[in-house]
Amino acid sequence: MKRREFVAATTALAGAPAVVRGQSAVRARTLRFVPQSDIVGLDPVWTPTYPTRDHALAVFDTLYGQDAQFKAQPQMVEGASVDADAKVWSLKLRAGLRFHDDSPVLARDCVASIRRWARRDPFGASMMERTAELGAPDDRTIRFRMHKSFPLLPEALGKLYPRLPVMMPERLANTDAAAQVTEMVGSGPYRFKADERVAGARLVYERFAGYVPRQGGTASGTAGPKIAHFDRIEWQIIPDPATAMAALQSGEIDWWWAPDADLLEPMRRNRALAVERLDPTGQVGTLRFNHLTPPFNNPALRRAFLRACDQSEFMTAVVGPDRQRWRDGLGFFMPGSPSDGKAGMDTVANRPRDATAARRELEAAGYRGEKVVLLEPTDIANLRALAAVAGDLMKRIGMNVDVQSMGWNALVQRRFRQEPVEQGGWSVFCTFWNGLDQFSPAGHAFLRGNGQPTGPGWPTSERIETLRNQWLDALDAPSQRRWADDLQRAAYTDVPYVPLGQMFNATAYRRELTGMPGIVPAFWGVRRG
Repeated sequence: MKRREFVAATTALAGAPAVVRGQSAVRARTLRFVPQSDIVGLDPVWTPTYPTRDHALAVFDTLYGQDAQFKAQPQMVEGASVDADAKVWSLKLRAGLRFHDDSPVLARDCVASIRRWARRDPFGASMMERTAELGAPDDRTIRFRMHKSFPLLPEALGKLYPRLPVMMPERLANTDAAAQVTEMVGSGPYRFKADERVAGARLVYERFAGYVPRQGGTASGTAGPKIAHFDRIEWQIIPDPATAMAALQSGEIDWWWAPDADLLEPMRRNRALAVERLDPTGQVGTLRFNHLTPPFNNPALRRAFLRACDQSEFMTAVVGPDRQRWRDGLGFFMPGSPSDGKAGMDTVANRPRDATAARRELEAAGYRGEKVVLLEPTDIANLRALAAVAGDLMKRIGMNVDVQSMGWNALVQRRFRQEPVEQGGWSVFCTFWNGLDQFSPAGHAFLRGNGQPTGPGWPTSERIETLRNQWLDALDAPSQRRWADDLQRAAYTDVPYVPLGQMFNATAYRRELTGMPGIVPAFWGVRRG
């Protein structure tokens, strides 16, 4: 070997460990995460889907957070003053808040953001109905003047589901609430890298150096100091569960948010992995009717189908027979929540299931073989299982079912169609809501009766709306409980949707990760080692 070749070769070899070390250092500062599915839209006000919510938690911040006890805590606000009858609220922003475009967060940005969010969110809309005036008397003060006492204001501004009340610059918040904001400029701990997004494959976030965490306390839920330990978050979209499991086991990814139930045991046997339940509220299965078109515009048909449903059948199909992983006997509120109760269940939900009797009830209600279009997602296993059980049940009780299969993103778009089924419409789809979504009447998106503003399904029920408003205006816990019971009784009569049971998801991650969050996949507080 010539001397110059030897020198070149040894120099290359000497440099190799440095390259490896550099790659290792970058890897250590990067968290690779697999979400439940790809994102339908980036705007968390435009869509309530959970992957979009998880994206928004990294990019945006909220005025209040929600701690692990589901209590609202100041987040972007330094504090608040409220008059004696809870009609005038003055919220003061923390000093030093900045957006990702390096502009300061001002009160007028927040006012515009609140208004846009409230046009799409049921809790926000109720808050604004009770607001006489919302303004920004100075750069750090947001002021609400209410028509009547409204002590739930922090809970509204700190809610987690289904649409986050995120703060964005006024120029973006002035976008029509029915249109998507596509420029992601928040003030959260991570900045979205639009230039690195690969649709259907990858999303990337980088730590925002200008983020100022809340001082004092500990991170809890979406409240407290949000400290970003990773420089970079990479979302890897891996639709095939076996591929995702292999990637987690090999260390190619660090965290898989929602693994399939039948893959949990193999992962538990891998000492490098942790498999645990982070969200105590679980996921509540729901079957949503289209109330605008036949046959489910007839409440008697909805009641007949409700009485044929066996929640244990749905949950067993999703997660198997292990009763530690699911719960049946659900009403219309999250089990264990202040609104949870047995009102109406003895006469409706707890009746013995009888397909023959249900068939007779359908006929008595006027069902004459109209086609039922059931939307089935092909790429989310638990939703596919719900749809399979629903379709089989409908056939058993004599319904004319047309199962139409598609990806979840396509289903999300399809469910906005209001035409008859013969013109591309739909009759039924199944989905899961986080248990916290059904914690109370305030944010329960499916327990509404206001028609078009409710969104896909579009139920109309003056009784449900009246009782929900009574709950919102109640000023003590006993009164709220009474109105919640009456609301559940009304739901068993009008049937805006059918509860299908509650399951508890596990998440899987590399054991080298610490500081894992509860309730939602938040990326602050998590670190390697």
